[in-house]
Amino acid sequence: MRKTAIGAALSGALALTALTGGGAQADEVWGGNTTIVDVSVNGGKDIAIGTQNTVTIKGSVTVSDPDGMDFARWVLWHGTDFFEPDAYSLQAGRTCADIDATTIKCAITATIDPQDLPGNSVAGKWYVAVDAYDKGNGGIAVNAYSTVLVKRYSRLSVNASPEPVAKGKTITVTGKLTRANWESFDYRAYTNQPVKLQFRKAGTSTYNTVKTVYTNSYGNLKTTVTASADGYWRYYFPGTTTTASAKATGDFVDVTGS
Repeated sequence: MRKTAIGAALSGALALTALTGGGAQADEVWGGNTTIVDVSVNGGKDIAIGTQNTVTIKGSVTVSDPDGMDFARWVLWHGTDFFEPDAYSLQAGRTCADIDATTIKCAITATIDPQDLPGNSVAGKWYVAVDAYDKGNGGIAVNAYSTVLVKRYSRLSVNASPEPVAKGKTITVTGKLTRANWESFDYRAYTNQPVKLQFRKAGTSTYNTVKTVYTNSYGNLKTTVTASADGYWRYYFPGTTTTASAKATGDFVDVTGS
């Protein structure tokens, strides 16, 4: 696994400042009166990363300055020291367009390769660092403008049996919950996690939660329910701060005599 300086991902004034905390408080302002108007990362959604494929993250930065703006950008990073982050995103593209004489909006594309991550410890809260440059040699840098959750991708399976089954008889629903391991680069059992067993009656479009089942030491799930009507059974894992949510594809059970 590679771990390089964040300067390789983002150079200039942003790379010269250090994390001082304070949310969106500027870490450095030079010249001008640049204002960060809006920052969007991944549509406000969590970022889920597996074990093999590079993940592309899209977003934007809108900035304004009386002198007019040149460009703006963001980078994602994890750790306590901006100079020595544990992990960070790489910028893959930036396209800026004028909104008016003082304001621009820059579309940003960044990537995170799971093979570059140092381990599972970097799952969770990452910082969004932003810098912007006006046309009069001024600008602003904020190393912790906001945060985003970068999570380990999860997988969830389900099997309901027997099929078909007589009304009033027992249905056994099994499954397994696993999540990406950024050290072994495979999927490992996610143990002792609450997972919702849900049912969607045939002819309807909504799943309803029937009960909560916990994964065992192998990530396995097993419970029983009483057959009452034709429909689909699935497991749903709502996720945690370090692991993405997952929904199993519904398994249809034909209930005879219903």
